[in-house]
Amino acid sequence: MYRLVASLPLALLLAACSPSPAPPPSGSTSQSTPTNVALGSPEWYAWVDRSLHIGDDGHGPEHGSDAWNRAVQDKLDQEAPQSKPGSPEWQQSVDALLRTRLRPS
Repeated sequence: MYRLVASLPLALLLAACSPSPAPPPSGSTSQSTPTNVALGSPEWYAWVDRSLHIGDDGHGPEHGSDAWNRAVQDKLDQEAPQSKPGSPEWQQSVDALLRTRLRPS
């Protein structure tokens, strides 16, 4: 029993010193916030879609369509931007809001 207790600090030290996984590449398909992705680009629409769970396995409104913009507005509820859905100002507001929401703690 003493050996087990004595080896615990060593195990904790090894676990703390092990390398962390590499960050995903820019514009990856994970839910993490993309970098260097232009607003309104297919990658940006896909990220917003995944972040808000708009589509269902690729089945949903076409990215950027009025139906898709309404779905984003509905998902954001009271936080939804007040600018015209789909406009550059709206996209910028959606982007900023999602980046704030998804920022790692």
